[in-house]
Amino acid sequence: MNTPEDRPNPDDALARARAAHKQMAAALDEDQAPEADEPVGWQPIWKRPRKPKSKAAKKAELRKQRKRLQQAAKRRLAAGNSRRPRSRQSRIGNAAARRDARALSRVRHSGAWLW
Repeated sequence: MNTPEDRPNPDDALARARAAHKQMAAALDEDQAPEADEPVGWQPIWKRPRKPKSKAAKKAELRKQRKRLQQAAKRRLAAGNSRRPRSRQSRIGNAAARRDARALSRVRHSGAWLW
């Protein structure tokens, strides 16, 4: 068990904590706002100062975007039209198969038994 002499004085501990707090606050403060003429190191994109784009840069970006969207529209149109026309033979075969299936279904579901 600890004796009262072994335990540190709470007032002393509080004074040390306050002194450390001031040092930590000063260390954090110096990283927050760089001077205007001081070169800034790497920063995440959301912390970087925003630079307004020139009119030419805006127009070039919009031109690129328009071209990209037009190419996508052409690809979509080509994809929609790219289904090859089926041969006449397969169309006839499919229609005949559908007719047969329809006739069989009618017979199956009617009350007439052909056995």
